[in-house]
Amino acid sequence: MKSIVSRREAIQINYPGNCISVNHYLGKRKGGGYYVKDQTKRWKCEFQWLLKKCHLEEFKLPLEVTCSGWFKNERSAPDLSNLSKIIMDSIQELIGVNDKDFRWRDGDRIIGVKEPYLLITIREPDPSVKMALGAIGKGGIRGKVLK
Repeated sequence: MKSIVSRREAIQINYPGNCISVNHYLGKRKGGGYYVKDQTKRWKCEFQWLLKKCHLEEFKLPLEVTCSGWFKNERSAPDLSNLSKIIMDSIQELIGVNDKDFRWRDGDRIIGVKEPYLLITIREPDPSVKMALGAIGKGGIRGKVLK
């Protein structure tokens, strides 16, 4: 019998602060319009460099992306969902797959470290879950609506 295993990669990278948050990554031009801040571009470049070694283009879709963070204090800890845009756009730019084929998951937020960092885990869908979902679609499992 063939074993069913889904691939996963984990990247540990520094957390540079709110420059990678969806609320803070753009700067406003004096003449109008917006630009991506230099610190954000540098972080994306570093993240993509680390991702290249993972060969994500070989993974089956949809990719599940989970981000956990270790932060100095509660005040400096972002809402992890606010980091999803920059992280998922970086993956999209690198492998050329639209980020609609990614599933975001908030991981853990740990407070009390000296140097903040993120652990970003990217994995293929679990084949056993996919098989179970196929059974649901074929009428294999029936559910009730609860009120």
